[in-house]
Amino acid sequence: MVGRTPPKVMGSMEIVNGINEGQGLVSFSIVIEKIFMKLIFYITFGVTLLYIGLAFLLFAFQRSLLYHPSVGEISPDEFGLAEMQPVTLKTEDGLSLLAWYKPPDKTENLTFLFLHGNAGHIGHRAKKIKPFMEHGYGILLLSYRGYGPNPGLPREKDLYLDGQSGIKFLKDQKIPISKLVLYGESLGSGVAVELAQNIRISALILEAPFTSMIDTARHHFGLFPIKLLLFDTYDSMSKIRNIKTRLLILHGKKDLTVPFKLGIKLFEFGLGQKDFFEFPDAGHNDLYDYGAAKRVIKYLDQN
Repeated sequence: MVGRTPPKVMGSMEIVNGINEGQGLVSFSIVIEKIFMKLIFYITFGVTLLYIGLAFLLFAFQRSLLYHPSVGEISPDEFGLAEMQPVTLKTEDGLSLLAWYKPPDKTENLTFLFLHGNAGHIGHRAKKIKPFMEHGYGILLLSYRGYGPNPGLPREKDLYLDGQSGIKFLKDQKIPISKLVLYGESLGSGVAVELAQNIRISALILEAPFTSMIDTARHHFGLFPIKLLLFDTYDSMSKIRNIKTRLLILHGKKDLTVPFKLGIKLFEFGLGQKDFFEFPDAGHNDLYDYGAAKRVIKYLDQN
């Protein structure tokens, strides 16, 4: 018979060493877990601090992000608008604002109060308004406070006062309210909607409008609680059903500043006579490169 090898009996030292090795592995695992948890904590803490910091910067500098005025003296001649004359508007809170004015060629012609967007100054709108002047319409090209040579700082409630001063000026020029077209470009669409509520003007024309500045800001800064942070909301959505006149909206489908869908949403929520001109190849600032002026003139002449 072949003898069996007797089982090896572990000595006490071997058992102790095995226990120590097991404890060592457990201890190493615990250390790794602690390091990992600390790493997670520090990353989370850092990201949270970064988020709070960015939210604070967004809150603190929001008006610098929203308003981009070009400042300094400007004249109509510099921009090929010799037909226009500089005029001074008086606001309800005591400011004197520059505007450029050309009366209508005939008393029966329409007059535009043009409310520009958030950047530049009124001289940069020369290309847009020239076709309307050539057609015989009157134009009041209003410059907000803080833009061009004007004093003050732009804020929502104050831009409404600026717009009201434009309406008052045109009334003083004997322009009937029924002959007034309020034209709002981008940010100016929010001012135009505010002014157009419950008055019987000829038309309200909105170029690249938004539902509200909250919705627009969410498109660009969606990670932040925009509704809690924003001062100037320009809530056109809550006002559009107060419009008692014909409404025309112009919007480029490739608009990366104010999403096309916001213009559609505002249009759909409006009541009464309304039209929407879509520009498939246009972005935010180039609708007039795609024939916007001709379409607006045709619209006004036919309605």
